[in-house]
Amino acid sequence: MSRQRALDLVICVLALPVLLLVGAGIAVAVCLDSPGPVLFRSPRIGRGGRPFAMLKFRTMRHGVPGPPLSTAEDERYTPLGRWLARHRLDELPQIVNVLRGDMRLVGPRPEVADFVADHPEAYARIHTVLPGLTGPAQLAYAGEGELLAAVPDRVAAYRESILPAKIEIDLAYVERSSLRGDLGVLCRTVVLPVSRLRRWALLAGAAQPRAAPATRAVLAVSILALALTGTFAVEALAG
Repeated sequence: MSRQRALDLVICVLALPVLLLVGAGIAVAVCLDSPGPVLFRSPRIGRGGRPFAMLKFRTMRHGVPGPPLSTAEDERYTPLGRWLARHRLDELPQIVNVLRGDMRLVGPRPEVADFVADHPEAYARIHTVLPGLTGPAQLAYAGEGELLAAVPDRVAAYRESILPAKIEIDLAYVERSSLRGDLGVLCRTVVLPVSRLRRWALLAGAAQPRAAPATRAVLAVSILALALTGTFAVEALAG
């Protein structure tokens, strides 16, 4: 077992009680929000070019057809689903993919088969590693839905502009990935949606602005402590 895989498992086990509690609440809310299954299984291409089902909480109305890419203003979203997607909480079930070994916590974001087929040479290199729940490209394009909402043809814009840029970032990650870099990506991934949640709360009048920096700092330190604990456990096991 590699150190990166061991780190993923340690962090998942440490975070599992909180993830189960939050996930159960979201699952109930999805059931109440609209009819249909709680989970959505998105076909993706993983390591070695093998397809797998990437799990998400369902964010769209069941059975409504549409393009493979969603935007911030996509009419297929349910009221709750739009909020979950905006704050990336629909991605939480991918912890199951991590535990199964389909994915890692950090790595290149898995793509659908049609987009992979457009860049076979690049993805042959990217698929030498496990895809990730989050990664540098995911952080760089955290506002992808808003970008696509501003163009008339979202699929063409993604193929011609966003996807090539993501591929370059993913190739750089494959060449230079490290435990320290992965820890940085994890911390940034958690702080980013919390910052968004905080802004939403401020707009709703639910909190005072002076509390935001302290909240983010406490959360960042907590996540860093969790990640470091996992790192120390991996180093101890490896030693």
